[in-house]
Amino acid sequence: MNASVSKETLDARDRPARLTVGVVGAGRVGPALAASLQLAGHRPVAVSGVSDASVRRAAALLPDVPLVTPAEVLARAELVLLTVPDDALPGLVDGLAETGAVRPGQLLVHTSGRYGTKVLDPALRAGALPLALHPAMTFTGSSVDVQRLAGCSFGVTAPEELRLAAEALVIEMGGEPEWIAEESRPLYHAALALGANHLVTLVAQSMELLRTAGVGAPDRMLGPLLGAALDNALRSGDAALTGPVARGDAGTVSAHIRELRAHAPQTVAGYLAMARATADRALDQGLLKPELAEDLLGVLSDTDAVHGPNGTHGPDDSGPGEKR
Repeated sequence: MNASVSKETLDARDRPARLTVGVVGAGRVGPALAASLQLAGHRPVAVSGVSDASVRRAAALLPDVPLVTPAEVLARAELVLLTVPDDALPGLVDGLAETGAVRPGQLLVHTSGRYGTKVLDPALRAGALPLALHPAMTFTGSSVDVQRLAGCSFGVTAPEELRLAAEALVIEMGGEPEWIAEESRPLYHAALALGANHLVTLVAQSMELLRTAGVGAPDRMLGPLLGAALDNALRSGDAALTGPVARGDAGTVSAHIRELRAHAPQTVAGYLAMARATADRALDQGLLKPELAEDLLGVLSDTDAVHGPNGTHGPDDSGPGEKR
């Protein structure tokens, strides 16, 4: 830790010192966090972005903040948000450190869920103060993201001497800090991806199938149902399981698979995987009766359910225009 760090930078007992803020990577996350920090009294002074979309986001959320190079962002800002994709982060940190862009005493914050502070070690050796602040939220790239940060949990990893500063920054953005150990970051991130990212895929597939079935407003139909299911799951966990798999209705599940194979063969593998996982959890919780589980698991393990009776992936498996 750099011995010259000012007391104002580290002391977050009341409010941290007002900081100049820079953003490297004007994707969906960075401008929203900087705009939130601006509402708390900090001052965005520089942002970097390459794509047209990045430029538009920066202009919308951080008007009048100049668009400059990453090195210039670090030259201007006391607090720098590194909001680039996970796979790009190590290379970015190495490059900034090697070129001398990192300044001693500079707060360097990345928002990757996968990494803790170890990925910032090259910058730490250059005197930077490393923080990992990952908002557990999906971002749209619009002003609504700033509002959604209210009450949002942040996965926080920080050196002991920076914990107060990390906590203060999260609270100022309207968030709630949740401390994640360095070695637990990949598992933490996998858990969020499993819940949030896969949920989008499941909902999108469900909406497509409802349209195929003739439902005119699948979003209106699914909204109350999925909202209740999510609320029940968050409140009760596995006890909220319901539906034909949890009940052991092997005939209904078999009918589902036939219909999916006929109308949307690309969804069969996902349906089977989730049905098997649901059956296992329902059995463990005593919701699925063992005497009903045998037929159900037989249906779910039938290779014809995935590949069709002749080893194909259902009708028109590889025909023109197949939806991937």
